[in-house]
Amino acid sequence: MPRQDSQYGPGDETVRIPATPPVTEEQETLRLPSFDGWPSTPPVQPGQSAPSGPHSSKPAQQAHTSQSPASKKSRRGLLAATTVVGLLALVTAGTVIVRPGPVAGWLGEGTAATPSAAGSTPEPEPSPVLVASATDAPMPSAAGVRAVLDPIVAAAGLGGRTHLSVVDVATGESLYSRGPDTVTIPASTTKIVTAAAVLTARGPTYRIETRVVAGANPGEVVIVGGGDPTLAVNGTATYPGAARLDQLAKQVKEALGGTAPTKVIVDGSLFTGPVFEPSWDADIPTSGFGAATTALTTNGGRINPKQATGFAERYTTPDIAAGQAFAKALGVSTKAVSKGTAPATSDATPTPGGAAPAPGTVLGKVESPPILRMVEFMLTDSDNVVAEYLARQVAIVRNQPASYTGGGVASLAVLDQLGLPTAEAALSDGSGLSRKNRLTPTLLTDLLKLAADGSHPELAGVISGLPVAAWSGTLRDRYRSPAPGGPGAGVVRAKTGTLGGVNSISGVLVTAQGRLLAFAVLADKVPVGKDEAEARLDKIPNALAGCGCA
Repeated sequence: MPRQDSQYGPGDETVRIPATPPVTEEQETLRLPSFDGWPSTPPVQPGQSAPSGPHSSKPAQQAHTSQSPASKKSRRGLLAATTVVGLLALVTAGTVIVRPGPVAGWLGEGTAATPSAAGSTPEPEPSPVLVASATDAPMPSAAGVRAVLDPIVAAAGLGGRTHLSVVDVATGESLYSRGPDTVTIPASTTKIVTAAAVLTARGPTYRIETRVVAGANPGEVVIVGGGDPTLAVNGTATYPGAARLDQLAKQVKEALGGTAPTKVIVDGSLFTGPVFEPSWDADIPTSGFGAATTALTTNGGRINPKQATGFAERYTTPDIAAGQAFAKALGVSTKAVSKGTAPATSDATPTPGGAAPAPGTVLGKVESPPILRMVEFMLTDSDNVVAEYLARQVAIVRNQPASYTGGGVASLAVLDQLGLPTAEAALSDGSGLSRKNRLTPTLLTDLLKLAADGSHPELAGVISGLPVAAWSGTLRDRYRSPAPGGPGAGVVRAKTGTLGGVNSISGVLVTAQGRLLAFAVLADKVPVGKDEAEARLDKIPNALAGCGCA
């Protein structure tokens, strides 16, 4: 994808961006939902072309319900819709979250507003969704699946290190395997692991806090980065529902009362270690698909928050850039921004119009969208930056350093807690940009089974965030062949992975007879280019979606 040279950086800091981007990570990615609301058109069904316009919302986990005889007659259509839109109703600490789906108005029902955190951009209202069960549909036989997949896999030409696992979600029975326990470079399917780890460790409803405290001297304010990658400067936000610096600044000015702010200190001490993972390909820092990982950032490090699709210029020092944006909102010179550490938090309450608040007094705070939403941002559009920040949240909960290494260690510890086979896995980051990452197809399909079978409700966001074939995210433009759409269109939900010579896809699908399967295909010695590799990969889920495989 050719592009022109460009520059970026706060103030006088500029970095030249190479004219040709590397083939490093999902270059079909980073399409975020419309800020004006979710589409009201129905999901793509096999035999239909995909709709145009903004992206769909991230549908959510299916709930298991009984069906009437009449509904069973159209199970395939209902299950296709279910796979696309699903319903998530998580009850955690008394909080119910219902995720929106792309079928607003199908059932002619009203909608209920989703509450937003104070100081954030508004979220779209959730829409009614269709729900069905896949547990009573006929299960494919292993022999039937082998008969369908063996010739396709043999002819795929994805190299000698192509490893697969296909399991039935309801029973966990293996239906197909080829090197299922062989550790393989997973590329961006790593994000499935990151999603499961953070949903388990933090919980779906947790919100990341960005706060400001009084500095050591009158007029000094310290903005403390909490690791929220979605934080926005103002109402023009990359991520729906983001907390905003301008509203945080308003809180701070009110709390300071008669004390005029004169200096902004940026405290990014929550994160440790390098801002770029040392094992990443050398061109990733300037590729526009990643960013320096600092505890304070805005809009995923983007310079232009509206540039939410494809290549996006990123700040070289996103924490300082965020501090400068906050200073502007306070009316403080951007030259009065520096790095430092906040005083110990004080329980004192600021008195507007009174004396300068004591050092460490909390002057204001804003909160991110819930973890569930950030997982959806990460998975649907393969957002590398959000992935790295979420991995650090896992590290914090598990008392590991909030670094690339700490995130990897903590994430595998959480998966081990879930009973997943992590003994031979390795994680160097949360996004999958590292070629040192290793996962097995078995680990991925076991994880997807846990997320889809209802045994771990906190993992439902893993399924709700996955792109839908021929409909959303990184799969929006795939599964449209043979025209007007292959059998996988609208019924395959999967995370893709792309590095040079590495291609993968892992997710869930519904068979022609309505059975829910989990699958993983990992190949790390691919002899063909990205586009050709994707077309060959897609034949495997397409075949599963189109067969009864009895």
